[in-house]
Amino acid sequence: QLQLVESGGGLVQPGGSLRLSCAASGVTLDYYAIGWFRQAPGKEREGVSCISSSGGSTNYADSVKGRFTISRDNAKNTVYLQMNRLKPDDTAVYYCAAEGRLGYISSCHDYDYGYWGQGTQVTVSS
Repeated sequence: QLQLVESGGGLVQPGGSLRLSCAASGVTLDYYAIGWFRQAPGKEREGVSCISSSGGSTNYADSVKGRFTISRDNAKNTVYLQMNRLKPDDTAVYYCAAEGRLGYISSCHDYDYGYWGQGTQVTVSS
């Protein structure tokens, strides 16, 4: 059974950086696409960034393009989200999710992912 655990969240000032990690156990991530999603209080969950099983294709929300970078280390069974130039609007609970899928990904929707972590809080505030 695939289990995902997020880490790396916390409190950071505007303009700062954080790196989130999503560690998997139970199965190898080699055959799984991975996504990062976030949900702020009172808002719907939104896709932040997704990456294909090989890492060859990625997808980003317009609001984070140029600031966030998704990457994966299949040898470590871990996916990362590097977040730079953070803004207060980035404050949310961040979740990673996985779905067994090979090949190119063209979108990043939560309904495409069946395995979810418990989330990690990111707060951007001065």
